[in-house]
Amino acid sequence: MPQHIPAAARPTRIRRLAGACALGAAALLSGAAFAATPIPAGPLVSTDWLAQNLDNNKVRVIEVSVNPGLYERAHVPGAVNLSWHNDLNDRVRRDIVGQEAFEALLSTAAVTPDTTVILYGDNNNWFAAWAAWVFDIYGVKEVKLLDGGRKKWEAENRPLNNRAPELTATRYKAGPPNTALRARLVDALAVAEGRSDAQLVDIRSADEYSGKIFAPPGAAELAVRAGHIPGAVNVSWGQAVREDGTFKSAEELKKLYAAAGIDGSKPVITYCRIGERSSHTWFALSKILGYSVRNYDGSWTEYGNAVGVPVKNPAGTVWAAK
Repeated sequence: MPQHIPAAARPTRIRRLAGACALGAAALLSGAAFAATPIPAGPLVSTDWLAQNLDNNKVRVIEVSVNPGLYERAHVPGAVNLSWHNDLNDRVRRDIVGQEAFEALLSTAAVTPDTTVILYGDNNNWFAAWAAWVFDIYGVKEVKLLDGGRKKWEAENRPLNNRAPELTATRYKAGPPNTALRARLVDALAVAEGRSDAQLVDIRSADEYSGKIFAPPGAAELAVRAGHIPGAVNVSWGQAVREDGTFKSAEELKKLYAAAGIDGSKPVITYCRIGERSSHTWFALSKILGYSVRNYDGSWTEYGNAVGVPVKNPAGTVWAAK
């Protein structure tokens, strides 16, 4: 049975927003002005569709952004906020959120087995795609990305406000973690040493892949080795999207990855630096193209710091070299 959560018992990040003033009134379009339309098939929903379904009680919109304070300033009306760092990752272990904590998150967000979850966020949905991967691991059936994320929603002057939704909590039960969606260091090493037929896709920039730089400027998470995992091909995540942040068509994506030898005939492992950009490519390859794909969330910060593993470093950059 649904359980109402008293305001005082709600998470701080939600409670402190209650009663805040609406923003963007000039651009506000009431979802109630539109009749709910059928939920689209496939892994994506458009901004047009979401704008017409903000009051659809079968839908729960969840923001997962990386920039702090973004949700609090303004978000899609009715959206719940999940922190990539604090909610979807274990706060002690380097690991995804545990099953009990994940169930608590979805219960507080009033998600049921019949809910369609629409995820969106900043940075071209990098962290929303990470969330989609975590949701998939725990067997949440209906999860979609808002195509174009915050970038497109804001560019189109869609409605925004800073009010936290008043929700009646559920008792959500997740499935056991699906380990088939996750690659580990040993899986990446098996490819590097020719003991696996999986194909590695490094989705970082060309300079990261070649070893010219260790990480993008300002990145806090670093590795002591530059370069890439031997055998990996480089298809940067940005090649999968258009200027407005929406994914390219399935046909365009097929051609893009096929040019790098990725055609779905072999299992694929995606990786980046910390696992979020690779989630974006995991989404494109697995959800849009239907390929068998695992995300290696340890990514370069794990592999490039591991002792005794082979590294391909064409640029020859050496850590702390004078």
